[in-house]
Amino acid sequence: MSKDTMIGVDLAKSVFQLHAASMTGEPKFRKKLPRSAFAAFMAAQPSAVIVMEACGSAHYWAREMIRLGHEVKLIAPHYVKPFVKRQKK
Repeated sequence: MSKDTMIGVDLAKSVFQLHAASMTGEPKFRKKLPRSAFAAFMAAQPSAVIVMEACGSAHYWAREMIRLGHEVKLIAPHYVKPFVKRQKK
């Protein structure tokens, strides 16, 4: 199965931020989802590459996404820093 979409997921306590792009870099969508709706939304998506920062809950969500047929890449936090556009403290 061809995975032509990459979805970046910012995991948080109650709201997850999603940003999807084609493998050529064209934006597809941006979404803000509550934790309770995330799994159902991802189950409805075609097979994609999911990218998340490796953190405490990332491993749980990675297993769930693999179960749904997605390919998951976990990125070390120091590699995520260049992608952050706003300053958080």
